[in-house]
Amino acid sequence: MRIRSSLLLLTAASSFALTGCMTDPVTGEQRVNQAVYTGAAGAGVGALLGAVLGGKNNRTEVLVGTGIGAVAGTAVGVYLENQRKKLEEATEGTGIEVENTGDSLLLNMPSEVTFATNSSTISPEFRPVLDEVAQVLNEYERSFVDVYGHTDSDGTEAYNQRLSEQRAQSVADYLISSGVIRQRIATRGFGETQPIASNETATGKAQNRRVELKIVPITEDPSA
Repeated sequence: MRIRSSLLLLTAASSFALTGCMTDPVTGEQRVNQAVYTGAAGAGVGALLGAVLGGKNNRTEVLVGTGIGAVAGTAVGVYLENQRKKLEEATEGTGIEVENTGDSLLLNMPSEVTFATNSSTISPEFRPVLDEVAQVLNEYERSFVDVYGHTDSDGTEAYNQRLSEQRAQSVADYLISSGVIRQRIATRGFGETQPIASNETATGKAQNRRVELKIVPITEDPSA
């Protein structure tokens, strides 16, 4: 079975196995979770097909591993909505916004709850929130998680690009340290190139300084 997903390939040749028992968020059934993840050099029966994330128009399929399992196409809506509710409960009152786009979830994490100005060190107050987010991501394992960093326009473009990359990586590293499988996670920094508000005001700049999570379910390829 071939599977489509969204993943930036993090390693060229690495592998490890993970075995455990967990509740299926769609069916409620207990099942054994046994996965072997490999880099581009690996191949095998039931391998996953991922996509290198470079924007909406840059999704090149690559072989990334085996055994994670997929969400049936008819169940994606329920899977996403159940996960959205859990994430909203986990982040209630924090200022984090959770949006269901129909084929993915978007979490907007504003600068007030993530990082101090000009820093890529996660704020102590934000760590418990990320712990809750990681718990939900671990429960809903059949998805890939893309972490995007953004800045305002203060400073040079090169500085902002580097800072956005460092912030995205800091969030990714924290999620991994909280048990989210590394091969599920991709990071990208956009610097100051994707503002959502005006950089002419302090309020607008605060909105532009943000980290986003895009959660994309692994789904079966109907053409396979």
